[in-house]
Amino acid sequence: MNFIKCNLFFFFLLTVCSSCSEKKELQLKSKPNIVFIMSDDHGYQAISAYNDQLIQTPNIDRIAEEGMLFTNASVTNSICAPSRAVILTGKHSHMNGKIDNISVFDTTNVTFPQLLQKAGYQTAMFGKLHFGNNPKGFDEFKILPGQGSYYNPDFITNKGDTTIVGYVTDIITDLTIDWLDHRRDPEKPFLLMYLHKAPHRAWLPAQRHLQEYAGKTFPLPKTLFDDYKRNLTGENSISGDLKGDVNLNPYSTAARQAEMGIKKHMTLGYDNKIYKETLEDLGIQEPYMDIDPTSRMNAEQKNAWKQTYDPINSAFKEAYPSMDDSTLTLWKYQRYLQDYLGTIASVDENVGRLLDYLDNNQLSENTIVIYTSDQGFYLGEHGWFDKRFMYEESFKTPLLIKWPHKITPGISEDEMVQNLDFAQTFLEIAGVEAPEDMQGKSLVPILTGDDEQWDRDAVYYHYYEYPGEHNVRRHYGVVTKEYKLIHFYYDIDQWELYDRINDPNELHNLYHDPKYADVVEMMTAKLKEVRAKYKDSPENDQRFIDSYNDIIGAN
Repeated sequence: MNFIKCNLFFFFLLTVCSSCSEKKELQLKSKPNIVFIMSDDHGYQAISAYNDQLIQTPNIDRIAEEGMLFTNASVTNSICAPSRAVILTGKHSHMNGKIDNISVFDTTNVTFPQLLQKAGYQTAMFGKLHFGNNPKGFDEFKILPGQGSYYNPDFITNKGDTTIVGYVTDIITDLTIDWLDHRRDPEKPFLLMYLHKAPHRAWLPAQRHLQEYAGKTFPLPKTLFDDYKRNLTGENSISGDLKGDVNLNPYSTAARQAEMGIKKHMTLGYDNKIYKETLEDLGIQEPYMDIDPTSRMNAEQKNAWKQTYDPINSAFKEAYPSMDDSTLTLWKYQRYLQDYLGTIASVDENVGRLLDYLDNNQLSENTIVIYTSDQGFYLGEHGWFDKRFMYEESFKTPLLIKWPHKITPGISEDEMVQNLDFAQTFLEIAGVEAPEDMQGKSLVPILTGDDEQWDRDAVYYHYYEYPGEHNVRRHYGVVTKEYKLIHFYYDIDQWELYDRINDPNELHNLYHDPKYADVVEMMTAKLKEVRAKYKDSPENDQRFIDSYNDIIGAN
C-alpha cells in the first residue's frame, strides 16, 4: 500500500513539474521579440518623418507611422563607441569606463543582451559594434572590425573571420534575414541587434545610388556660414541689457576653434571624392590624399564609381580656379550631402526589407522595433560636419519605436529620453529585473501611454575626447525642454546657456545676460543635481583627463 502511495505521489510531482515547465515555456514564448536597428551618424534631419527637405525615408518612417516618434531623444556622449557602451550597459560613460574612442571597454560590465540571454532569449548581432571582437551575451554575431568597409567588407564571427563581396548595408541585412530564416528558434523570443555602418564618414553610396544622388541639389542650413559669435552685446543681445561689455569675448571659443568645418576641414579628396591626381594638378595638398576609396572594390564596382566621379572631377578641375571661399564651401556642402544621403538611401531600403520580412512571416505582431542612431550629426549646421558637441544636431538623435497593441500608432512624444534608457526598457519588456547600477529609466510607461509615471525633467551630457580629432573641447551640461546649460573645461573655463524654444539654432549665449540670471541660477543648480545623481564629479573629470593624457602621451 505504501509502495502504491509513493508511486502515486511521485507521479503527481512529475505531472506538476511538467505542467510548471510547460507554463514557463509558454510564458517565455509569448514574450515580445526585440529588433534594435541602429545606424551610425544618422542625423534626425535626414529622416523624412522629422524633416522632408533633404531625403525621403518611407521605410524608416513606417516605424513612426505604426508607432511613436520621439522629438526630444538625445545621447549622453555624442561619439560612436562610447554611445554604444552606454546603450549596452545602461550606464553613463564615466560609470562604464568607455569615455572615448581610445579607452578600452571594461568587459566586466554587465550588458542587457547578457541578461536577456540568461532569461531565455535567443540573441544575435549583425553589423557594426565598433569596439571589441567578441560581444558578450550573443548566441551568434557577425560584426565589422572597427569602422568596417563599405565595399566587400570583412566580418568577425564566432566561427572565424570572413570577407563578403557586396555593399555593406545590403550584406548586413542579408545576414540578418538569413539568421531569421534559418537559425531563429521559434520556441524562444529573440533579441536581434541590426547595426549599420552607414552613414559614417567617408560616405560611400551603393552603386545603384551613385549617379542618382550625385545629381541632386539640397537646401542650405540657415547657419552654414556661422561666425560663432554667441556673446552678443548691447542692442544685439536678446534682452538689450549687456550695454556693450567690451570685456566679454563675443565668440564661443569652443565652437570657433573646433576642426570640423566644411569650409576648412572637410577634405576635397577623402570626403568629396576628388582624385589625388586632380588635386595634384591643381596644386592642392591636404590630409588623407593617399587613401583610395576604391581600394576594396572589384572591377564592376570601380567602373560604376568612375562613371559617376570622373565627370565630377572634370567639372571641379575646370571650376576650381574661379572659386572663392564662399563658392567652394557651397560646392563642398552639396558634394557632402550627395554622398551622405546616398548612403542613407540604402539604409532606408534595407530597413524596408527587414520590416517586410517581419510582416510576411507573422512576426510583427509580437515584435517591438526600434530605429535610432548612435548619435546625431551636423549636416552643415554651424558650418560643420561630424558630431561631439552638445549643440542640438549632434546631441539629439532619431528615435522611432513601434510595438503593436501597446503603442498608439502615429503619435509623437517630446519627453526627455536618452540612449541611456534603452537597456532598462528592453529588460522591462522582457520581464527581467534591471541591475541596480543601471542609470536610465524604462520607456515602457511612455510607450504604453502612462506618461504620469515619467518624472524626468532634465538630462545629463558629458563629452571627453580632447585633445583629439576635430578639436572639440571637453564639456558637460544639463538640458531641459526649455534650456541648455553647457560648461566647457580643461584648458578653457566657459559657460553657455541657450533658450531651446526661442533660439533653436543656438546662436545667442544668454549666460551673461542679466535678464536670464534666474535661469542661470536654476540651471546651475539642476546641473549640480544631475552630476550628483549620476555620480559624476570634478574628481572624475581630473581622473579621466590624467588617464587620457597618459594614453595619448604613450602613443
